[in-house]
Amino acid sequence: MQLKIMPKKKRLPAGRVALILFLCQMISALEVPLDPKLLEDLVQPPTITQQSPKDYIIDPRENIVIQCEAKGKPPPSFSWTRNGTHFDIDKDPLVTMKPGSGTLTINIMSEGKAETYEGVYQCTARNERGAAISNNIVVRPSRSPLWTKEKLEPITLRNGQSLVLPCRPPLGLPPPIIFWMDNSFQRLPQSERVSQGLNGDLYFSNVLPEDTREDYICYARFNHTQTIQQKQPISVKVISVDELNDTIAANLSDTEFYSAKPNRERPPTFLTPEGNTSNKEELRGNVLSLECIAEGLPTPVIYWIKEDGTLPTNRTFYRNFKKTLQIIQVSEADSGNYQCIAKNALGAIHHTISVTVKAAPYWILAPQNLVLSPGEDGSLICRANGNPKPRISWLSNGVPIEIAPDDPSRKIDGDTIIFSNVQERSSAVYQCNASNEYGYLLANAFVNVLAEPPRILTSANTLYQVIANRPALLDCAFFGSPLPTIEWFKGAKGSALRDDIYVLHENGTLEIPVAQKDSTGTYTCVARNKLGMAKNEVHLEIKDPTRIIKQPEYAVVQRGSTVSFECKVKHDHTLTLTITWLKDNGELPSDGRFTVDKDHLEVADVRDSDGGAYTCVANTTLDMVSASAVLSVVAPTPTPAPIYDVPNPPFDLELTDQLDKSVQLSWTPGDDNNNPIIKFIIEYEDAMHEAGLWHHQTEVPGMQTTAQLKLSPYVNYSFRVMAVNSLGRSLPSEPSEQYLTKAAEPDTNPMAVEGLGSEPDNLVITWKPLNGFESNGPGLQYKVSWRQKDGDDEWASVVVANVSKYIVSGTPTFVPYLIKVQALNDVGFAPEPAVVMGHSGEDLPMVAPGNVHVNVVNSTLAEVNWDPVPLKSIRGHLQGYRIYYWKAQEGSLKRNRRHIEKKILTFQGNKTHGMLPGLEPFSHYALNVRVVNGKGEGPASPDRVFNTPEGVPSAPSSLKIINPTLDSLTLEWDPPSRPNGILTEYTLKYQPINSTHELGPLVDLKIPANKTRWTLKNLNFSTRYKFYFYAQTAAGSGSQITEEAVTTVDEGKLAMASRQVDIATQGWFIGLMCAVALLILILLIVCFIRRNKGGKYPVKEKEDAHADPEIQPMKEDDGTFGEYSDAEDHKPLKKGSRTPSDRTVKKEDSDDSLVDYGEGVNGQFNEDGSFIGQYSGKKEKEPAEGNESSEAPSPVNAMNSFV
Repeated sequence: MQLKIMPKKKRLPAGRVALILFLCQMISALEVPLDPKLLEDLVQPPTITQQSPKDYIIDPRENIVIQCEAKGKPPPSFSWTRNGTHFDIDKDPLVTMKPGSGTLTINIMSEGKAETYEGVYQCTARNERGAAISNNIVVRPSRSPLWTKEKLEPITLRNGQSLVLPCRPPLGLPPPIIFWMDNSFQRLPQSERVSQGLNGDLYFSNVLPEDTREDYICYARFNHTQTIQQKQPISVKVISVDELNDTIAANLSDTEFYSAKPNRERPPTFLTPEGNTSNKEELRGNVLSLECIAEGLPTPVIYWIKEDGTLPTNRTFYRNFKKTLQIIQVSEADSGNYQCIAKNALGAIHHTISVTVKAAPYWILAPQNLVLSPGEDGSLICRANGNPKPRISWLSNGVPIEIAPDDPSRKIDGDTIIFSNVQERSSAVYQCNASNEYGYLLANAFVNVLAEPPRILTSANTLYQVIANRPALLDCAFFGSPLPTIEWFKGAKGSALRDDIYVLHENGTLEIPVAQKDSTGTYTCVARNKLGMAKNEVHLEIKDPTRIIKQPEYAVVQRGSTVSFECKVKHDHTLTLTITWLKDNGELPSDGRFTVDKDHLEVADVRDSDGGAYTCVANTTLDMVSASAVLSVVAPTPTPAPIYDVPNPPFDLELTDQLDKSVQLSWTPGDDNNNPIIKFIIEYEDAMHEAGLWHHQTEVPGMQTTAQLKLSPYVNYSFRVMAVNSLGRSLPSEPSEQYLTKAAEPDTNPMAVEGLGSEPDNLVITWKPLNGFESNGPGLQYKVSWRQKDGDDEWASVVVANVSKYIVSGTPTFVPYLIKVQALNDVGFAPEPAVVMGHSGEDLPMVAPGNVHVNVVNSTLAEVNWDPVPLKSIRGHLQGYRIYYWKAQEGSLKRNRRHIEKKILTFQGNKTHGMLPGLEPFSHYALNVRVVNGKGEGPASPDRVFNTPEGVPSAPSSLKIINPTLDSLTLEWDPPSRPNGILTEYTLKYQPINSTHELGPLVDLKIPANKTRWTLKNLNFSTRYKFYFYAQTAAGSGSQITEEAVTTVDEGKLAMASRQVDIATQGWFIGLMCAVALLILILLIVCFIRRNKGGKYPVKEKEDAHADPEIQPMKEDDGTFGEYSDAEDHKPLKKGSRTPSDRTVKKEDSDDSLVDYGEGVNGQFNEDGSFIGQYSGKKEKEPAEGNESSEAPSPVNAMNSFV
């Protein structure tokens, strides 16, 4: 059995003699494995594995360690440059290099200064295969300078004024963390009124007397050196108006008068940033921080919006009491105008910050190491992006490629180096540098030209054990150059795999998604390339799953008794089974009452605390199953239960702590009526908007008698409370006093916003209005805004009353619009609404489908094809295409169209073809196609006519036998009601039936198609004949009609018979017939019982007894079906076969069609023509047809049917 790995994950086809799977990995992704045995004799260019960061800030109090680690074979040597020139570490006694590494240690703790070693360092790792280089490592010592000494004057200001306390920390490396504290090292409290800005300054929107203190101290913490620097304390004194008047009056003469007025409330103004607009630039991936701090009285509140967009929900955070907006992982899409709004009761102002997001280079596709064999081709690709676009430059072994030694196998093409027909000397390390003004990226990628035979790295004879019906993964890690192909074999003789059960991975792993017992065996992985072959065997064992065949059962036991749980487990006998019992998903109590014995858990002297869920966990080394049961503990002898009832209603409702958006409700519970109260339900009534209607507010536990209730603006609240126990809820309490909350701007916008046109030149915007409770205030209105989606127009807006619809007139036909509806009231606007898309009104399509053509499939089915109508010409939502078709006389398409019954089929969606079933054979049809949108139908395509071919005719309409004589019978018939073509002839077959119902020889006659009467002569007298009659067209024979008739009796023989004794009048004969009748009745009952029980009887004999002489098999041309038949059934009935002696006129064809199932005007079909709709009109089904006799069956036939 053989498997060979293919390049990508594939499934193997079943039934192959050998299963071969190929794995061809991308050469550019091949890495030399780090297997120690493999590396002993495998050369590899250097690879940098560890290096210090690009911006390396060091602690000047510790030794400097600059890291540079690399791997390679042979081991690489290391060298350094400093500020672009060679750094000779041997000449500096303070610098040492770690053995076997490029890491430098500069010993500045013994002597020397860190500032001496500031600079740009770069490490080079080199061996015979090339040289790899590190990033430019900028080494700088951290700095934590002191504040410059300054004399800070005390600050005195009036109550309510704004204030900014500057911090201006010294410039450190890295920048310090700023915070404000007092002399006791306690952080100063901050709020919406007082907060610290991003620059470290402390901002007061307005000051209060409690802000007076002498120890406002700004601290700067330098984390790198773990030092904190302190600014001189700032003294602030806030004086009230009365104190200010007293101070002024003491300094004035008696003749002078001065009075300071109370500080008036004022609208907001921004303390930072200044002006109406500002700019902010940030790099991609950083945190974008925008700040707005405002002063005013009362304290302003800050809001943020993004113009022409929404703030990203998962990346937006508000800091510093919403004065700072932060967006993490910022990207170019976050560029735009951001607006902060400061608002208080006296007004609002806004400031617009224009944000531009730039980007340092970032990888799109970094170059990957390339392992090639001599003569192969490959490429290194280096793609990066940034803003501005970075410049790509290449280096070879650390030298700019323009001045590097020439390599004829190498060709530079922008961001790609193309290698062709490489040789061993082509091995090198290439560096890609992508840089712009904001930074750079440097990547090393080597090209290693190797000629190595295959090696399999997976351990030999590894054993894999897998539970049946679970996935099995068999590993085959490999290496080689050229890249080996991997083949898998099962078994020593490589027997064929016949099932599609294998999934193959690029790393050589063979996966069996659903492992079965027959998957057990030895699998061989073979790796081949042109230099050799390697193979490895692994073994797979499939184990039976662990199953719990008897689970623990729910138990209810009395306190003090013993309970036992059973857990029977079936598992694979080769695996070790461990059964563990848990209680409530934890360990069993360490109590001697709990006994575990094999598959049983027993709990003795059951206590109330033993109630809970007990889980049986069955573990093997490969799988685990569990099952649980609940133990309920009840009292051993229940006492008579007291009379229980629902609680009495609470009383003494009281409202306290009345705030704008909350209030505290307290109450006294009523009697619980011997059933503890579980919870209280609080309801509210809005007397302003919905008087008399109570709504659910909240629920609280039964031991709680107060609740803090959240309130909405502009609602006249009343509350009531109901108590609930296990029997139900109490009557409501008496309502509390009413509490009217203040009005506020709406919190939400209307929902279900839609834009649909009712006319071709309008846009009807509808929404679900807010209810009175959601309005949050008086004067509820809506700001309706719209603009074309694909245009540059500004938003058009209108404010409408509290309605649910607005019509925009004069719009272009069927154009997408952006729509938003914002609620507002007398207090203000709701938050910025979401933008939805709608369309202006539709109009009828302008163009008919083109290139309509018809392909007649058979006599009853045709396929129609057309070209789709361009979307712009549809002028609305495409509903589908509609085919009108009708039966017409040739040359009369235009003359009688009004009186023609047309049928319609609709094909939904953008279909370009459809099937027309149920057509009449040998007919002339016409059709056209129209496109349909939400407005209606477009113009019809030009009429296309087509003809259906001939089909087989229906049975003759009637067959009568007249004028019987001694030796002749005359047959009269009417032609088929549906000839379905041109009749070519009639076929008449007949045969005699004797007194025992045996059939004689069959006679076959051909009758011209223009005849409707035929006389048969030379017949036997007094003989019954059975006739089979059908018509024919060029398409074949139609359904037959049958009839029976008798020739007249010879009068001479009749007279002789009259002289004989009438046997039917003899008593013995009558008795014999009664006995036979009773026997037949008994046989019928027995056979009926056997048949209901599934008993069998000879179907073939029954069918032979009732079959027509020629049973029609299924015909390929018309799709009709005959009855069951074997090889002999295609012949006429032979003499001696049985048939019922009925005279039923039989029609074997079916007039049923798909039309019979239609109930509506329109029918619909799938793309493949399958029926999904209805025809127009409805037609009565013809009665079911069969060969049941209209006369009672003879006893002999009844016997033959059941023997």
